[in-house]
Amino acid sequence: MKNAEKAIIKKDIRGITSNKRLFIPLWIVPLMMTVVLPSIFICAVHFATDDPDVMSLLELLPESARTGNVELVIAGMIFNNILPAFFLMIPIMAASIMAASAFVGEKEKYTLETLLYCPLSVKEIFRAKVLSSFLLSMFVSLVSFAVMLAVLELEAVFLMGHPLIPGVGWAIVLFLLSPAVSLIAVTLIVRNSAKAQSVEESQQSAVFLIIPVILLVVGQFAGVMLLNVWILLGLGVLCAALAWMLLQRAVRRFTYEMLLK
Repeated sequence: MKNAEKAIIKKDIRGITSNKRLFIPLWIVPLMMTVVLPSIFICAVHFATDDPDVMSLLELLPESARTGNVELVIAGMIFNNILPAFFLMIPIMAASIMAASAFVGEKEKYTLETLLYCPLSVKEIFRAKVLSSFLLSMFVSLVSFAVMLAVLELEAVFLMGHPLIPGVGWAIVLFLLSPAVSLIAVTLIVRNSAKAQSVEESQQSAVFLIIPVILLVVGQFAGVMLLNVWILLGLGVLCAALAWMLLQRAVRRFTYEMLLK
């Protein structure tokens, strides 16, 4: 990677971290989804074990998985089968904040011409913009997971007397599926940012990206389909292939004319 590309990446990341108006919302929603909501689920399992809604979650598991402490079984199901879907939403949300302003933000600040004078081709500039948003979104996802894991383990030990055991699916989500979804979102949003006239217009594309993930999350609670290891692996491979194709296609078709419209 060229030094000029690294400079663009550092500039974009610094532009978000130094702006409280953008940096605070970048963390509020992910932490709400990974700390507040899971804590509510764990407390509901502990204090309302006999509740029909809680017991209906237990019925989603096969008979062989229902043995042992009911609280731990249900909490483990929420932790390993339902919460991973949240980590498909977080990178899209995080990416939308930074990627949406990738090029349209340069236009609004009248710095686009200066960016184009740097010793990089337009395709290299595009890759640097994509990479900066991708790195930030993955950083938010990994930190959110670490905070969620610490909080939920403390709550599980305090309320149920036993820690929760992360399943293999978490490794697939964090290191394959979530990065692939993030790269898809970043590529599409950055490309739209080059053609958009405002940051708000660019952010609209993120809404359409997050709808399938919301439906997947709803499907978890409705019992339509639980995300097991094989489903996660299949989705991860599919999304990784799609992300690679979209990125290569976007880089090939990205031109100066798109920026100067």
